[in-house]
Amino acid sequence: MTATTESRKIVIEPVTRVEGHGKVTLLLDDESRVKQARLHIVEFRGFERFIQGRPYWELPVLVQRLCGICPVSHHLAAAKTVDRLVGGENLTPTALKMRLLMHHGQFFQSHALHFFHLSSPDLLFGFDADVAVRNVVGVAAKFPDLAVQGVMMRRYGQEVIKATAGKKIHGTGAIPGGINKNLTIEERDTLLAEMDQMLEWSQGAVKVAKDYTLANLDTLAGFGSFDSNHLSLVRQDGAYDIYDGGLRAQDAQGNIIFDHVDNQAYTEYLAEEVRDWSYMKFPFIKSLGPETGWYRVGPLARVNNADYFDTPLAEAERKEFAGVTDGKPCNVTMAYHWARMIELLHSCEKMQELLHDPDLQGEDLVVKGDRRDEAVGIIEAPRGTLFHHYRINEDDQVVMANLIVSTTSNNEPMNRAVQKVAADHISGKPEITEGMLNHVEVAIRAYDPCLSCATHAMGQMPLVVEMVGADGQLIDRKTRG
Repeated sequence: MTATTESRKIVIEPVTRVEGHGKVTLLLDDESRVKQARLHIVEFRGFERFIQGRPYWELPVLVQRLCGICPVSHHLAAAKTVDRLVGGENLTPTALKMRLLMHHGQFFQSHALHFFHLSSPDLLFGFDADVAVRNVVGVAAKFPDLAVQGVMMRRYGQEVIKATAGKKIHGTGAIPGGINKNLTIEERDTLLAEMDQMLEWSQGAVKVAKDYTLANLDTLAGFGSFDSNHLSLVRQDGAYDIYDGGLRAQDAQGNIIFDHVDNQAYTEYLAEEVRDWSYMKFPFIKSLGPETGWYRVGPLARVNNADYFDTPLAEAERKEFAGVTDGKPCNVTMAYHWARMIELLHSCEKMQELLHDPDLQGEDLVVKGDRRDEAVGIIEAPRGTLFHHYRINEDDQVVMANLIVSTTSNNEPMNRAVQKVAADHISGKPEITEGMLNHVEVAIRAYDPCLSCATHAMGQMPLVVEMVGADGQLIDRKTRG
């Protein structure tokens, strides 16, 4: 982290222990009070544009190159979309369950990575701890058992992905209308051999996050927290669902805004706003408008929105989580960690359940039906609800693509968290310390943002191109925007 002051401006660049590149800019008045705080995403990918012209069947493999942390999420969202393009959305039992196993493996490894490697240094050592200690190396030195658990849990999730997608990163398992492999008995038995240990460690991880949250609840309730709407998928019966539910949104008091929305009709309910200081868009609920219609996604929203979990251990933890707020939505930003570990436990239970299902050894892998020219696929990625929307032409080439990535939906909440933490912990202070700035980063890390996934732009991207000769002299310079 570096911080500079110039004309009453503080810049935190880069934001550390997150995926992707971002910075925070704080503008202070003459009395050192924060008058503006913004999270800037300073990289640009542009996948929505350059996949145009590509054949649709490439998309499940192509779009996952957005990210090396959550490629399975984009792989499956794209696969769900192209399923509909080929009329193959009614998957065979083997194809559906293989995809579900892959998906839960992704949740398991991603949540373990974030909690143990990226967030635990703040929780274990404190937000103001020496930066030389407040990192994963420091965790390994003082809490070696936790560090080993984090590594081993992430490795296990990646082995599940390898067994279902062919590779740990950027696999090819999901194809239009199904999958290209089943799970062998040998692969199943290898994964089951470690399941009891993974369940034990998952329950321990929930306890760490829960105990921390409850022990510090009075402080955390005001730390970067605010009332918000919450959006996620839920199953038809209201259960927690990360693969094929309908959209549910509720407000901060638990009033339902809409429920079980057809995924193909998401544009009737959600819109995106563009602001000139960020490559990330700002989604909102149309009926409420951009001022009050912004919402949170991810573990906190999913646990708030779900009526129940269909696995016993996670459901018991959800009830305890909901009991803290008497069944109302929890709006404490730092409670994301507790909710995230409940999800990790649920994914472990689901993997155990799926690994005992003989359908995984089935040989009926692919279906197809009537072709469509446009389709939407929505799943829950570890970081929140993920939308893929494609339109193709008669030559099977993509002519339109829109992605609303989880971190994009959390853009407004993250900016509000930055504003609140900066106002509470930096405003009016005669000296700015590294610990104060880390408070801002802690609030951002609670959302587990994937900044590289979320960078998009509308219109023309500002561009500077310089031609420099062999002697280092500038020959020509062109600018746009």
